[in-house]
Amino acid sequence: MAKKILIPIDDSENALRAVAFVSSSFARDNQVTLLNVMIDTATLCNMESPELIPLFKVQQATFCALEDKKRELVKDAMQQAKEALMAAGFSADNISIKIQDKQSGVARDILNEAEKGYDLIVIGRRGMSGIKEFFMGSISQKVLNGAKDISVLIVT
Repeated sequence: MAKKILIPIDDSENALRAVAFVSSSFARDNQVTLLNVMIDTATLCNMESPELIPLFKVQQATFCALEDKKRELVKDAMQQAKEALMAAGFSADNISIKIQDKQSGVARDILNEAEKGYDLIVIGRRGMSGIKEFFMGSISQKVLNGAKDISVLIVT
């Protein structure tokens, strides 16, 4: 019986390891959704407020160009992940790509998506720097701790 597998993806090596694990370990008839929860910093690009400090106004265009680059990197990583799954024998019809802006938190948004009928979440162990993880906590750890009625497989 085919399963629905959710793979949260960013542009990290660990996320692509999760894809590689699925492509080598699961039946090719499974349905796979590649999900990216994009941290919405793009709203800062459209801010027009007299209270904004002049330094921010000067740097706003640079910041927005970086935001565009980040979105491009994520789209490239998603396409690379899809191609890896297809190269392993998964049908393109069984692979979905979903990019969404953060609603309530990256881990919570992943869990909210998982509640839409998925059987398994396969996630890379770490997608952020060690320092950031120390202060904020690992997304994979939050997903593991918050998962209800769904299996979570963490790929290292």
